[in-house]
Amino acid sequence: MANASVVPSGYLQGLVPAAPEWLNKGDNAWQMISATLVGMQGMPGLVILYAGLVKKKWALNSAFMALFAFAAVMPCWVLWAYKMSFGHKLLPFWGKAGLAVSQDFLIPQAVLPSTSYKNVTAATLLYPTATMVFFQFAFAAVTVILLAGSVLGRMSIKAWMLFVPLWITFSYSVGAFSVWGGGFLFQWGVLDYSGGYVVHLASGAAGFTAAFWVGPRLREDRDEFPPNNLLLALAGAGILWMGWSGFNGGDPFSANVDSSMAVLNTHICAATSLLVWTCWDVLFFKKPSVIGAIQGMITGLVCITPGAGLVQGWAALVMGIVSGTIPWYTMMVLSRKLPLLQAVDDTLGVLHTHAVAGILGGALTGLFAHPNLLSLFLPVTNSKGSFYGGERGVQFWKQLVGACFIIGWNVLATSIILLAIKLLIPLRMTEEELKIGDDAAHGEEAYALIGQGQREQQYTQDATNGDIQLEEQHAV
Repeated sequence: MANASVVPSGYLQGLVPAAPEWLNKGDNAWQMISATLVGMQGMPGLVILYAGLVKKKWALNSAFMALFAFAAVMPCWVLWAYKMSFGHKLLPFWGKAGLAVSQDFLIPQAVLPSTSYKNVTAATLLYPTATMVFFQFAFAAVTVILLAGSVLGRMSIKAWMLFVPLWITFSYSVGAFSVWGGGFLFQWGVLDYSGGYVVHLASGAAGFTAAFWVGPRLREDRDEFPPNNLLLALAGAGILWMGWSGFNGGDPFSANVDSSMAVLNTHICAATSLLVWTCWDVLFFKKPSVIGAIQGMITGLVCITPGAGLVQGWAALVMGIVSGTIPWYTMMVLSRKLPLLQAVDDTLGVLHTHAVAGILGGALTGLFAHPNLLSLFLPVTNSKGSFYGGERGVQFWKQLVGACFIIGWNVLATSIILLAIKLLIPLRMTEEELKIGDDAAHGEEAYALIGQGQREQQYTQDATNGDIQLEEQHAV
């Protein structure tokens, strides 16, 4: 029998030790768990949320758009986009493209080379680069899935298949490098703890732009678009909410006290926002709405994201009240008054739930970010919230300028990408396909009745000789 005290050879010091001295197993485990939680927000979270929230004839198509995006981002990410987002600087807003697939790159200690700032060295993490690549992939995948919510119910699936890799390359990577990877907004001190700008504002601005270029749904779909399965939507929303523990809790890049603060603040703000949104629904429409509760939950999660580990608990409560109120107003009141918001068919209201809430979160972070909590945040650039001595509210204004860049770039890049695709294939399904839905797009349906989408055997009695004949026929 082998000696139980023998250390496995893989853990012994060698040319490539499995547990090098710099590895912190707790940080590595938490980062991979966080990455998995974020990934589950996209698949299955948003996949089944979208499937439940849309009209029955679009359930399968909406789910597939999310599923395809989740898969399509991965090869783009490891072949070129990760280094464009977190590698060496090419331009002040963009990193150099490169492979992230070799063991020589993935096994060594993770470093974000462009995050050096004045006398501060580049961020060096206590786990391998492979963990960082996987963690950041999950964020990129979720972002483009959120964008899809604006164009459900009419965008050509073939156009979407081209759009996803192009958008990750020319739009997402720019925001990620500028704010997180050491680009000019990072160097200037713009705060985005976990993606209020990089993920949510980007998806909201790009989604609204895409909705403009793709065009609206059929009039009959815009006028009547009931969710086909609210219980399924609630299940997706629940995965999204709980997954946010990894979304915000993983962004100190460490299992430390700040990650705990970020997780708690996340749930404080989300719960508060859901309750406030529901109260507004009851006050104005005399009954609570399940869809409204989901929207309020999402706006709270989005709003706290830029400052999750940077603000105190009371500030998270305030942010929840604001995120349950202002996006409610823009979605339920303002969207019915402004001609532009009426003209552009943003299917699931991503502009309100992600862009508006993301701007609010970034601005409020500029007010409430506490200096002591900022000192715990890895990519800190001597910033402080305006309520804590920030000169002339400078951090607040930096946050707004940062938001303007993210909006402007996403509008420009998304427009160019879609116009280029339009030269090759239509962005939109045909009128006939729009009338049919899933069956026209995929040859499949989410809820097939007996005799639909399958071959059935039908027995008929011959009236003259009593013979039983077996007939196979395709269902109509």
